[in-house]
Amino acid sequence: MSFCWTGRAPTRHHGRVSFVFALLASWFVGSPALAFMAPQIDVSRDQIVLHFGGRSGDAATAGERRDLSLALNISGDAHPAGASSRDVEPALPPFTFGTATKALRRYQVALPIPSSSRTLRLPHVYGDDASRPLVVIDAGHGGQDPGAIGPTDGRREKDVTLRIAKAIRDELIRSGRVRVALTREDDRFIVLQERFGIARKLHANLFISIHCDSVGSGDASGASVYTLSEVASDKESARLAARENKADIIAGVNLASTSADISSILIDLTQRETMNASANFARLLGREAQPLVPMKPNFHRMASLMVLKAPDMPSILFETGYISNPKDADFIDSPDGRHAIAEAVRKAVDVHFARRLALAE
Repeated sequence: MSFCWTGRAPTRHHGRVSFVFALLASWFVGSPALAFMAPQIDVSRDQIVLHFGGRSGDAATAGERRDLSLALNISGDAHPAGASSRDVEPALPPFTFGTATKALRRYQVALPIPSSSRTLRLPHVYGDDASRPLVVIDAGHGGQDPGAIGPTDGRREKDVTLRIAKAIRDELIRSGRVRVALTREDDRFIVLQERFGIARKLHANLFISIHCDSVGSGDASGASVYTLSEVASDKESARLAARENKADIIAGVNLASTSADISSILIDLTQRETMNASANFARLLGREAQPLVPMKPNFHRMASLMVLKAPDMPSILFETGYISNPKDADFIDSPDGRHAIAEAVRKAVDVHFARRLALAE
């Protein structure tokens, strides 16, 4: 194998070549026809050429080659064919796959690297009075994620949760005491971080994620309310400080001007207070729901659930019943069942914010 550099600044190619070799390695593993052949590699300033079939001296001089010869253009001065300048990520140079001889080049495949985006599409907020607290209702699952599926009727959790979320929205709007937003109002997929991220972007005062429980076998039934566990809270606090580089506001305190130790303490204290508020609301919801909705005796549970990891907003996950239990499923997906769930949430929300208001005065 020959490996030679041309040009005066070989170090400028190191990162690009390493990336290309890593890509080729994964490609060869998935291509048995190529994996057994050790390629001959020629590297120049703007191109890497791999000769898989080997070359004889006379044939190479005459410009002949074998068909598996592959050239990779890594010049940062030109864009690949068919790609405009806005399609190519400026942080990395474009590269194209083609053959070593222009006469036999029939196509090119451009691989632009997409830029990351932290923007979220914020949902509509129902209610015009900005002084009212905001409750964000999250219908679990959606899109390509159906959630749990009923074993007898094929009922999908994503559809049931959306209908329940809309019933809760309507009940809260009728109360006139809060503003309401849904993380999704149709059948779409939302990643877990974006669910509570939407609520944080809207400066929500309460986050309620709606789900349906499921077991593989047995006749388990009843609703339960989950809040974040202590262990997950501590780990998430550390990740939050590192990920956002302190460039965020937690409970009205701008962390960008604080040291790493102080910001970690502030996040930890804020999330501990948030967890207490979440637990209080979970117990309150269970109390209000018991006369209306079949609840588990030990309805309040704690778990390390990603959707509950907002550090500065009380958050609960409401498992409204078992979609794997036909009796539970029929209840929570009926008009009467949805109304009962919505009424329980509305009563708990009313008491929750009445208490918060009393404490603030």
